[in-house]
This record gives sequence, C-alpha cells and structure tokens, in this order.
Amino acid sequence: MTDLATAAPPLEANRRLDAIDRKILTVLQEDASLSVAEIGDRVGLSSTPCWKRIQRLEADGVILRRVALVDQNKIGLGISVFVSVESSDHSEAWLRKFADAVSAMPEVMEFYRMAGDVDYMLRVVVADMAAYDIFYKKLISAVPLKNVTSRFAMEKIKSVTALPVPAA
Repeated sequence: MTDLATAAPPLEANRRLDAIDRKILTVLQEDASLSVAEIGDRVGLSSTPCWKRIQRLEADGVILRRVALVDQNKIGLGISVFVSVESSDHSEAWLRKFADAVSAMPEVMEFYRMAGDVDYMLRVVVADMAAYDIFYKKLISAVPLKNVTSRFAMEKIKSVTALPVPAA
C-alpha cells in the first residue's frame, strides 16, 4: 500500500529544525545539485557540519529524496488532468485496493484522500486525449466507483516544488 497510513507527524520534525536547518532546506529546494561546500557557504557553515545536518535531515525523513525536475511538455506529456473521484464504498479493503491500483498507474502524479464533496483527487499527466481515454478506462475498471469527474488544465499559471519553510 502507499504512504496513506505512514505519514510522519509534522510537529516532531519541526521541533528539531533550527534556523540553519531551515536555511539548508530552502537552499536544497532551490538547487539540490549544489555541492556541500556551496550549501555550507550559503547557510554559514563549513562542509563537515553542513553535511552532517543534511544527513540528519535525510535520516529523520525531512528530506525525502533529491530528484531532477522534468518539463512534462518537453517529453510529450502535454495534458494535465485533475480527476475527482467519488466512491459508494468507504471500507478499508476498498481503499487498499483502490490505492494500490491508482498508485501503480504511472500517469498519476499526485493522489489525495479529500474532505468534502469529493472523496479522492488525482493529478494526472498524459500525452493526449487518446492517452487519457486509456487511463480513464483503466481507472474505472480498477474498482467500483460512484462518480469520476475530469477537469483539463488549459494553462499552468504557477507551479512550484519548494515548500515555504516556516520560521522556527
């Protein structure tokens, strides 16, 4: 199953983050390819203490992983779709089966259980309408669903990956 039940409580991690940790997180979110020496220079540390802090942030699960961000349009994934899903079944067994099925679909970039009038929200990227139709058929055949609503993004106005690191 996915990380639905394994998310770490945010307060525990926040209590251990000092101002330098927060600066390191801000710098790494801007450019994780910087050397430890460059990161240290930007946050006011020498390389060894900076490296130890980064290792601790990784070990504590604050830094989940370091990745390259790819332009979806330049690799032929020009359509972003926000998919709302409603279910008649709210059992744990149904959720497990649904979460496993959706998590295995590479087109799904984000997957949330929601409060309100929609049960689940997915952000999906595909090449074109034909690809979305294939995805949609795969989604509706995975488990019984009450309603699926697709909203197609016309233009991306803002998209960031860096979290606003709160002050201590």
